[in-house]
Amino acid sequence: MKLRTFLTSAVAAASLLAFSTPVALAQSHYKSEYRMSLVLGTAFPWGKGGELWANKVRERTNGRINIKLYPGVSLIQGDQTREFSALRQGVIDMAVGSTINWSPQVKQLNLFSLPFLMPDYAAIDALTQGEVGKSLFTTLDKAGVVPLAWGENGYREISNSKHPIKTPADLKGMKIRVVGSPLFLDTFTALGANPTQMSWSDAQPAMASGAVDGQENPLSIFTAAKLHSVSQKYLTLWGYIADPLIFVVNKEVWNSWTPADRDIVRQAAIEAGKEEIAIARKGVVEADKPLLKQIEGLGVTVTQLTPAEREAFVKATRPVYNKWKGQVGTDLVNMAEKAISARKQ
Repeated sequence: MKLRTFLTSAVAAASLLAFSTPVALAQSHYKSEYRMSLVLGTAFPWGKGGELWANKVRERTNGRINIKLYPGVSLIQGDQTREFSALRQGVIDMAVGSTINWSPQVKQLNLFSLPFLMPDYAAIDALTQGEVGKSLFTTLDKAGVVPLAWGENGYREISNSKHPIKTPADLKGMKIRVVGSPLFLDTFTALGANPTQMSWSDAQPAMASGAVDGQENPLSIFTAAKLHSVSQKYLTLWGYIADPLIFVVNKEVWNSWTPADRDIVRQAAIEAGKEEIAIARKGVVEADKPLLKQIEGLGVTVTQLTPAEREAFVKATRPVYNKWKGQVGTDLVNMAEKAISARKQ
């Protein structure tokens, strides 16, 4: 009798387990916290994008997916060029990352750093929101991460402590801080500068001490990082490259979530990406450019290149563009050039 009771209980327990939802079982493998890597904190559009994403996900999953932000690429000791490898290895669960920082591991991402490829915001959108963007997402997926949405760091303008930059000759011998990408070294060497590779955490002290003369970054970073206070008194708007951001998740983490939660995370990334792009462009795309007025108000001399002046920089960097076209992938660059020339203005 006891045996029958035991068997009945065992069968009941087994059938209960069989009917318990796979969702509940899957969720038992969820981590209590997911680590999101960011180069910049929430004072910058970049970090704000990460925060928007994390908040939307936490809210819509009722806290099942709880994301903590780690700005300053603190999970990898501040070395932003190691972020992609760490993401693939699972040291990092998710990230809003820069195409520049990931380009040493995914050479196709150097596309956005080809000098003077993208003349305006419509050109960026033509790439990220079209076939080029899809192709790059396929490449990233094959490289071992799950790409979900595009964001934006912005057009990178050049500043320095010495004098206005109007011609390539003005850059001669100038020590310019650049990110850890060989393409940047080639570009600034072609312009006669002395490019110095260093992480962002080392860049500001180097500018303050005069160890480097200048840097290139979007205007939102110039203001939020108060670069005028580290001798960056001259700013030139040349729009030589822009830096799209990508919202991604580690593959194993992605596969550990239920399909419904994956949909939530993807949708939240797409929305956060759109909102982040709007924040990154604020003050820059409006006709009166309030961000520029703010920078000029800090005592910074702002130089806006004429089309002819800009063309001199385009010519000087063309050999670099041609050299790297093959390394990025000729077909991909051709597709990008075609999308840009067909863009809606």
